Amino acid sequence: MRIKVADNLAIGDGERCFVIAEVGANHNRSMSLAKELVDAAVEAKADAVKFQIYTAEGLYSRRTPMHSGYSKDLFSLIKEIETPRDWLPELSEYCASRGIVFFATPFDFAAVDELDPLSPLFKIASFELVDLPLISYCASKGKPMIISTGLATLGEIEDAYGAALEAGNPNVAFLQCASTYPAPPSIMNLRSMETIHRAFGTPVGLSDHTTGIHISVAAVAMGAKIIEKHFTLDRTMEGPDHPFAIEPRELCEMVRQIRDVEAALGDGRKLGPRPEEMEFYQKARRSVHAAVDIPAGTVITQEMLTVRRPGYGIRPKFVPLIVGRAAKCHIEADQWITWEMI
Repeated sequence: MRIKVADNLAIGDGERCFVIAEVGANHNRSMSLAKELVDAAVEAKADAVKFQIYTAEGLYSRRTPMHSGYSKDLFSLIKEIETPRDWLPELSEYCASRGIVFFATPFDFAAVDELDPLSPLFKIASFELVDLPLISYCASKGKPMIISTGLATLGEIEDAYGAALEAGNPNVAFLQCASTYPAPPSIMNLRSMETIHRAFGTPVGLSDHTTGIHISVAAVAMGAKIIEKHFTLDRTMEGPDHPFAIEPRELCEMVRQIRDVEAALGDGRKLGPRPEEMEFYQKARRSVHAAVDIPAGTVITQEMLTVRRPGYGIRPKFVPLIVGRAAKCHIEADQWITWEMI
């Protein structure tokens, strides 16, 4: 399955990994910082920059208990990091001017409507996977959707996919995810990407909340067609998502390693040496050599032969065919033996 994102950009079969630099709330409600993050993503050669559009009132009841990982109540925490919605046109325009895809995660119907004219695709967060009305409404816009599956069972993923299909939108990709921040590698379950792909036939990838970049790179080797990774200009900045995010130099290195891994995967066929290998193919492979001087007319015995480099001579597997034949010419010790010599 292949999902078209732009004229020259698609996700899925035959396409390179779609790398998403996740800003999330790491703009700290500063437009200048948001633009610096876009610039850093462009410099790293990411394919897209993603933001999150929510309100505290739309996400959390004020009665929500404290979370053990935060010193503030969740309603207040979210209220402080909302992305100003009047930023969206300017952010979209700035990303377009820098040649990078802009999109965002909508957390309510109004955000879907606000993003629709500005973004070529939508993202559904893991916690919203069970909000089928939101998924249906988002899918009704007819744009590609990326849905994270942290916390989800296969049945819940099926429900979400069904909601998108019922809305007439099959252009869905799913991301494996572990919904804790940071996530330990031991719970990442990268093999579930293949499970999801087999179940639904959609492109799959990883929303990676681990520290470092190695899990994302490993996911690409396992077939991930999308990598989403939170990033920041500085992990010491104040805010809930900065500490587990990667910094610009790490984002650059992650993209570089992903592209190297993609290039290294190849097509799986074993067809012999590549052009870059030919000199070693000729000079470092073994072939049959003379162990001693072999005068012309001498009947060759096993003891007169040895196998060593380079590979200009007869292949070692043909030694039984050489033994018992006569030398046509004088063959000096250490000389490789060709068929013309016997």
